[in-house]
Amino acid sequence: MRILVTSDTHGDSGSLRRAILAQPSADIVIHLGDGGEDVEKVRFSFPNKTFLQVRGNCDWGSSVPETGEYMAGDRKLFFTHGHMYGVKSGDYTIITEARSRKADIVLFGHTHKPREDYEDGLYIMNPGRLSGWEPTYGIIDITEQGIVLNVMKLP
Repeated sequence: MRILVTSDTHGDSGSLRRAILAQPSADIVIHLGDGGEDVEKVRFSFPNKTFLQVRGNCDWGSSVPETGEYMAGDRKLFFTHGHMYGVKSGDYTIITEARSRKADIVLFGHTHKPREDYEDGLYIMNPGRLSGWEPTYGIIDITEQGIVLNVMKLP
């Protein structure tokens, strides 16, 4: 199973569309906030994909939830934008929350800084941002052999 993870499109729905087209085998697209309207602009062009999203600190007036959970096979993903967990100051709070939810993978954005880590049984990913200079997105591959995280530059 391949999951495309995006964040911080900030009105750049074209980059979101390009990321989806660059990863045709990803059946699930997760947007981590600050660009909820961008998801709405591209969603209907990809009817065979499942879209999951949370709202970010710049998604004013959005009714989208601030956190989400998703079961990918037997692996649990916890995802949020990150501002509610103070990720610009460190990852302790968000990692504690992910562990309390018994997540295997935690996803967040907000910092615009790509990250892929593994820490004591928890996979940690920030896909960076899809807007601005050198846009990036994340890929999660979940197989019987394990989990692989990759941050990619948008072609």
